Order: sequence, then structure tokens, then C-alpha cells
Amino acid sequence: MSPSFLSRSVALALTVSFALAAPGAFAAAPAAAHTAAAAGVQRQAVAKGLYELAYSPLQNALFVASSGGFGDDAGPAQVLRLDPKTLAVQARIPLERKAFGVVLDDVGHRLYVGNTVDTSVTVVDTAQNKAIGTVQLMEKVVGKDGKSYYSHDLRELVVDAPNHRLYVTGHSQEGSVLFVVDTQSLTLVDTIAGLGNAKAPGLALDTAGKQVYTSNLLGELVRVGTDSGKVEQRFRISAEQPMNIALDPSSPRLFVTDQGLEMIRSYQGNSIAGFVSRHPGKRVLVLDRSTGQELASIATDAGPLGILLDAPRKRLYVTNREAGTVTAYDSDSYQQLASWSVPTHPNSLALDAKNNVLYVSIKNGEADPKGGEESVARIELGS
Repeated sequence: MSPSFLSRSVALALTVSFALAAPGAFAAAPAAAHTAAAAGVQRQAVAKGLYELAYSPLQNALFVASSGGFGDDAGPAQVLRLDPKTLAVQARIPLERKAFGVVLDDVGHRLYVGNTVDTSVTVVDTAQNKAIGTVQLMEKVVGKDGKSYYSHDLRELVVDAPNHRLYVTGHSQEGSVLFVVDTQSLTLVDTIAGLGNAKAPGLALDTAGKQVYTSNLLGELVRVGTDSGKVEQRFRISAEQPMNIALDPSSPRLFVTDQGLEMIRSYQGNSIAGFVSRHPGKRVLVLDRSTGQELASIATDAGPLGILLDAPRKRLYVTNREAGTVTAYDSDSYQQLASWSVPTHPNSLALDAKNNVLYVSIKNGEADPKGGEESVARIELGS
């Protein structure tokens, strides 16, 4: 198997899953943490190949990306518009390219959809329920075998709506980059290099601070200035598999899932010179984003990936893909407050903040029927 093939295979796996600071406090989950009853979780199978989702307060709708899956039994690429109370499909928005990551500009009625395997972004008009354009972020290159391929895969997207900018990570072990798109002209305006010679799964935007943060599988947190268009600082962190990032707008904290999967550990050993595994993961790392200092390490269930911070309520939510759970924490004390069982592989999160309802996309596993539809769960969080 060629290194380039291995690289792209693991990139897809990351998509479906993806000066040392003094050690911080380790917050173990208390034995008395509440486990929610199955009756508290509403769930509905809706389509094949589900990935990220976004809730629209203005339209009171839930949007979910569906790649359709892969292989002979793949379904159509689409964005589904769901009723946020019943999870019934209200509209199916067809796409020409497979859908993975999403980010919503609710005021602008735009959903930006990452076409991971095509290194492009599809723009969906959420008021009209239709795709209105595609932004190609990179052209194919020709490999040594004479075949054309995209050198970078996409993962996360964030939008700075007031400043008309969309940021998208393009990750590659040859050198990950940050794509910058003008959301008015729908054109690529910059490709910022220097995110590290490794996959760069995480992405978070600090609008007020005019900074973007990314993580990479070298165990780094990288800060990019949105005005300078350059990497301004990088920190070595103890997270070995830093995945998704949640940013606290009211403090310097970043919350980073450290996944701890053997598949990724094997990939790191094969692709990163001198790699030695030193931490089992299965945690959320809390960092001071101004210094890179580790503030705390929060124990999670197996395979933490998606992360969402409800800052006003001081709640942190995490999807644990391997354990099949979603866990809730107090974002100040770092103590676990609740856990919900949503097997097989809970993936991404969205929040209806007004009604305090959490939404989860759930991937099928090997034991599930081949080619079966994947699910969305609705969790009433209460007061």
C-alpha cells in the first residue's frame, strides 16, 4: 500500500471519527454522575452517511449533512432539513458532492458544507432549501503513478459572518493549511500554510481576538491571525490526538478532545518520524490559549471527538464515539454531570440554546446492518 493511499484513507477515518506546560488538575468523573434513562433521548434514522449538523434558531430547523456513504449501495449526497421537535425530514436538499462538515451563518441564511473528498465547499441557501454555489479550494495534482488526486482533505469549517470570511482546514501530512474564503464573492482569497506536517483536525474561531486556532497530530496548538493571515504562534501540548476544539469567549480557555484511538496511534507511528506514544487520551484537555498552558485534564469515556460549550449555562458536552455515549460536564469545576447512551458512534453536536436541547449525529458501526440509515438524537437537557 502506498504512503499517499494510506494518508488519504486515514484522513477519511479522521473525518468520520477527526515549552511543555506544567500539568493541570485531573478531574475524574464522579461515581454519582447521573446516567439518563433511554426515555430522555429521542432518536430517528434519517439517511446514510451522516456527519455534522447545525441548528438554526431563526428558522427553527436542524440541518444535517449526509454524504450518502460509499460503495455500490451509497445514497445521494444531501443536506437534510429536520423538524427540531420530531426529527421528521422536512426537506432534502440535493448536492453534487458528498457532504461532511457544516457551519451555519443563520442571519445570512447560508449553510457552508465541506466536501471533504473534493476539497471544496458547497453553499446552501437555507431559506430556499437549495444549493447555490461551490467554492473549489484546491485543484488536483498528478502523483508519481500518473493519477490525479487532491493533496488535502477538508475537515472543520468556521464562519466569521460580520467580516465575510469562512475558514476551512485542509489537512495533509505533507503540510496542513487554512483556506480563507470571501463569503460575499464566494472566492478563495488565501491559503495559509504552516499548520504542521500532519493532519490538522481541530478548528476554532476567536472573532473578538481576530484569531483562529487549529490542532494537529504532532501534538500542537497553532494560532493564526485573521488580520495578518499568518501563523503567529504554536504551542506543544500534551494531547497526543487533539481533535475538535471548543473556545470559551469569556475566558482564555480552549477545550480540546484528545481521542486516544489505536488506529490513529498506528497512523502516527507510521507517518511521524520519531513518534512515541506517551498518553492514552480519552480526555478533554483544557488550555490557556494565550500561553498554551495546561489548566486541566478531564476524563471522558472512550473515543472523545465532538465537543460543544454552552458558556452561559457553564456546560460542556462531549461525544464519545467508541463508548457510544454523550457526556455533560460543569465547565468550571470540570465534574461530570450526566451521561446519555446513544450507540453506536455519536459523532457531532448542535445546540438549541433557547430551549436547552442537544442534537447528536450518530454513525453506524460494523455490527449494524450494512448500508443502513444513520441517526440523529434529540436530548432534552432540562433546566
